[in-house]
Amino acid sequence: MLTEFKNEPLTDFSVEENRRKMEEAISFVASKLGEEYDPIIGGKRIRMKDKIRSLNPSKFDEVVGLVSRADVRLAEKAIDTALKTFETWKLVPPAERARYLVKAAAVMRRRKLELAAWMVFEIGKNWMEADADVAEAIDFLDFYAREMIRYSQPQPTLPYAGEDNELVYIPLGVGVVIPPWNFPLAILTGMTSASIVAGNTVVLKPASDTPVIAAKFMEVLEEAGLPPGVVNYLPGSGGTIGDYLVTHPKTRFITFTGSKEVGLRINALASKHQKGQIWIKRVIAEMGGKDTIIVDRDTDLDAAVDGIVNSAFGFQGQKCSACSRVVALKEVYDELLRKLVARVKKIKTGPVREYENYLGPVSSKNAFESILNYIEIGKKEGSLLTGGKKVRSDGWFIQPTIIADVKPNARISQEEIFGPVLAIIKARNFDEAMKIVNNTEYGLTGGVYSRKREHLERARKEFHVGNLYLNRKITGALVAVQPFGGFNMSGTDSKAGGRDYLLLFMQAKTITERF
Repeated sequence: MLTEFKNEPLTDFSVEENRRKMEEAISFVASKLGEEYDPIIGGKRIRMKDKIRSLNPSKFDEVVGLVSRADVRLAEKAIDTALKTFETWKLVPPAERARYLVKAAAVMRRRKLELAAWMVFEIGKNWMEADADVAEAIDFLDFYAREMIRYSQPQPTLPYAGEDNELVYIPLGVGVVIPPWNFPLAILTGMTSASIVAGNTVVLKPASDTPVIAAKFMEVLEEAGLPPGVVNYLPGSGGTIGDYLVTHPKTRFITFTGSKEVGLRINALASKHQKGQIWIKRVIAEMGGKDTIIVDRDTDLDAAVDGIVNSAFGFQGQKCSACSRVVALKEVYDELLRKLVARVKKIKTGPVREYENYLGPVSSKNAFESILNYIEIGKKEGSLLTGGKKVRSDGWFIQPTIIADVKPNARISQEEIFGPVLAIIKARNFDEAMKIVNNTEYGLTGGVYSRKREHLERARKEFHVGNLYLNRKITGALVAVQPFGGFNMSGTDSKAGGRDYLLLFMQAKTITERF
């Protein structure tokens, strides 16, 4: 019998021994940079001529890995392999499937710092963010294993004389998993593990910016003994193999995390019936956010500053849950700005291989150019208080940036920037603040710092987001503690890490026998 689920502890890097171990892990990963990785279909690695060059955003002339790029031929092979494997995998008892996840969690736990180090290099996460990413991946494995066992137990139905009635959950079929680059292990692991523990098989198309950490995930599954063909690793471009996988008539479901634009495209493609398709495809989508923290006039400003800075600039603001807007009441507006600017100017920016650097690079050249363009727009829409410039020439580094006196409908107040840029808006009163926070097309996370019970209770009812945080930061949702997912253009509110999540990967079957 499994023990009760508990969240994986984070590593305390203030402890010298832990820092030494992380430095060893970083040195080990550095010795492995530039190695080649191939698509894995049915347990077999397939070398391709065309390569994805995964680069270190902290040092963009450093190749993290060379990853064979799959084509449509391999995509068809992956779907076919997953479909054949499904016929046997769906018959594996749920408790047995769950044990594969528990074993994978144990493997990840042993390789925790190494996996974190890969993310330091491949996507520019600082030590704490990378460690938290691995911890969340472990949590997903452990939690979904236990959840599958719970769902496999007899489900309640009303007794009816003369009949035996039962409801059971069965898997869907072949799923396409399309994870993001910003949580390249945690979210990838969560979506994939939920799919397979429910009895489905998977084609996993990792983000093109982070295919190496996805290959390391495949190593974890192999070490855990997962049968070949249950998860098929297919790195490649979204426009080529991504669309092919989504529209394939044998694809039963797509689970995606990423931008609003790509999510809407996937939803549109999946909704079109294909020749030979005998089901309505299910789309599980987590998309963008334009997340806001209200700072009330009666609050602990120092606590608010801590929460805002961590929410806005953790992992360079590259989280769908990141705080990108602050709505401060006029009574505290000026003092809050002074405290925020002073705090942000102390942030150390640089290569995250070094422990002391909190703010690393943004993910890519495209992201770098897009964020700088938004900063230029912001300078015209408000007052630049700090930051706004690139930092180094060897990586994609941008200063943490605060733009004040922004209007609620300004572009930088409405559009997702996905970088270290924070817009500050002044509100005359709490009524106006509540109107502002709900004025975007998104509805993912939000927060309120206030001592006034009336305002906190009002936010509970009126702040239209999937995850609302009161008097704390708005990032860092914990598996099983804060099920995660948002409203409106933030996606399908899948509530990853919650007790409803596995239902998205199964279908209910009622069986009745009359005696």
